[in-house]
Order: sequence, then structure tokens, then C-alpha cells
Amino acid sequence: MTISASLPAGILFPEGILHSDWFAILATFVAINTLMYGALAIAKIFPKVHPSDWIRTRNQRSETRSIHPDAPAVNHATDFRKARR
Repeated sequence: MTISASLPAGILFPEGILHSDWFAILATFVAINTLMYGALAIAKIFPKVHPSDWIRTRNQRSETRSIHPDAPAVNHATDFRKARR
């Protein structure tokens, strides 16, 4: 059974349905949904942003408590937040 013989090419709905209000709302929803899906797909390509790398929080020391008084407050060799960059 071939459907193409009974339907003209590319026409599936009557013209009245295509110009109705509910179909315009559906088409708008599908368009916005497609744009959001594309934006989220592109956003997943970029690396994650960690705001805690820019802002010192309460659980980070501003002064060293080491026995070495000249030691830096943040050790970049062992600080895992800085190592993520």
C-alpha cells in the first residue's frame, strides 16, 4: 500500500488547521523548545564555571597556620580548586 498515491506531496494537514490559533501556539512552543535544547547542547561543550575559585569562602583561611610563618595561605601545589583550571 502506498500512501504517496493518495496524498499530494508535502501536504498532511488541511489549511484551516495550519492557520488556527492552537497550531500557532504549538508551533511557538516547539520553536522555543528547539532553541533551548540547542542552547543547552552548546553550553555542555564549554567547561564548568566554579565561582568559588574567584570568591574566598568561610572555609578557606586568609592566614597561614603553618609552623613556617612565610608559607602562603593557599598552597597552589595541593589546593584542588586551583588545580581544576
